[in-house]
Amino acid sequence: MAKNKDFVNSLKDLSAEDLKARIQEDELRLKKLEFAHAITPLENPMSIRSLRKDVARLKTALTQKKASA
Repeated sequence: MAKNKDFVNSLKDLSAEDLKARIQEDELRLKKLEFAHAITPLENPMSIRSLRKDVARLKTALTQKKASA
């Protein structure tokens, strides 16, 4: 749980453009992981879930930035 709080706190320093770039990078990484998992099972399939949650956290932070501006 502490990792999640550190992740969220690190997002507060990023600008909206940085968040958008990070979202695009992570979504691309997620697609690659899902594709690799479809071909051969990953050693740790929970990494897909954690990456998907990180993308959701990034999108939430971006929405909050837009709302506050």
